[in-house]
Amino acid sequence: MALTKKISNHNFRSFLWHATFLAFAKNFMDVDTIIPAMIVEAGGGAMHIGFLTAIMMGGSSFTQLFFAPYLSNKKYKKSYLLFAINTRVFALLGLGVLLFILTSGQQNYVLWFVFFFITLFSLAGAFANISYVDILGKSVNQDKRKSFFSTIQIISGVIVLSSAFLAKRVLDWKEYPVNYAFMFFIGAILLLIATAGFWNIKEVVPSRLKISGIKAFFNVLKTELKQNKKLGYFLGYINTQGIAISFLPFIILYAKETFNTQSSDTGIFLIYKVVGIVFVSVLVLLGAKKVKYNLLLYSNVFLSLSLVALALFINDGSLVKYIFVLGGIVFSLFTMSMNGLLLEVSGNENRALYTGFAGAGNILPAIFPLIGGAVISQFGFQSFFILFMVIIAMATFFIFKIDCKK
Repeated sequence: MALTKKISNHNFRSFLWHATFLAFAKNFMDVDTIIPAMIVEAGGGAMHIGFLTAIMMGGSSFTQLFFAPYLSNKKYKKSYLLFAINTRVFALLGLGVLLFILTSGQQNYVLWFVFFFITLFSLAGAFANISYVDILGKSVNQDKRKSFFSTIQIISGVIVLSSAFLAKRVLDWKEYPVNYAFMFFIGAILLLIATAGFWNIKEVVPSRLKISGIKAFFNVLKTELKQNKKLGYFLGYINTQGIAISFLPFIILYAKETFNTQSSDTGIFLIYKVVGIVFVSVLVLLGAKKVKYNLLLYSNVFLSLSLVALALFINDGSLVKYIFVLGGIVFSLFTMSMNGLLLEVSGNENRALYTGFAGAGNILPAIFPLIGGAVISQFGFQSFFILFMVIIAMATFFIFKIDCKK
């Protein structure tokens, strides 16, 4: 069955349903504020934050290299998408139960169980993303993709902004660990509702690409890198600019150690991060047909460098929240530009495969949080900031080479 305009619009609405309720859930499982703050509350330090961020930000995406060969052989991927998203629901419920039954004498082992559930949650997200990108590319017409990404950013931002106040009240309502337990319970319920959008998708175009195994997958990657030069530059871009999304969790620790911030501040940081997301998403949506990807890419590098400058010059804890505004802008721009670029450098038949290739672009983002945690522990935050800026600046070379005109 061919993809018609009617089916495309139907799927567009289904993806928006998922995005809407995912937006409600995001506040209660935010990887930049809620989860790192929980780790700090549990007694974690720089290495714990680094390890956790490596799992959530880069490590999970890196595993797409291994998930892609398996999923590329499947004609239809909706069932695999549903399996993955429900696994994430289970992981959130597990976190909630763990924290709810936690007592003061059980702090020694709680971090191990937290890491287990976060790892399960993150790996399921990586598994889901391959099917998500493949189905989205086949199920929504090309002329609506850029507006789709900016639209879901705005919907997500507005909803997250309004529900952020509820998340803050939950955090303030009880002390650790009960407040975080309720955060994850609410997140799991909302994520479960969001899955209805995926159940409603009409996946009418089958995938025809077949990969016989991991070795064949890497052979195809080697061939594609030779034939499609922009793929290599795309991987270089997400290997460098991609570390920007791991910056805010370290700021949680930085604020705690430097300004002695509390749980109540975490909710404020979340709200200000969302303000940044909404602001830039509105701007991109208004100029969706005029704004070129090149402008978004270069702007994100500049803003990422500005994150460090802002962190270095702040000398008052009440000003830390503004780092999260800028961090939200950086996160939103990177998400929109990376997904958009992936759709542009790939084709309908190899999109799931290219999503797996993108995992190769997460080698540095996967290990950078570990390196960052070690650098902070040994040399302090200033050395970490310098390392961050050097790697981010390298992204300009790959942007220049990609030279995306769209």
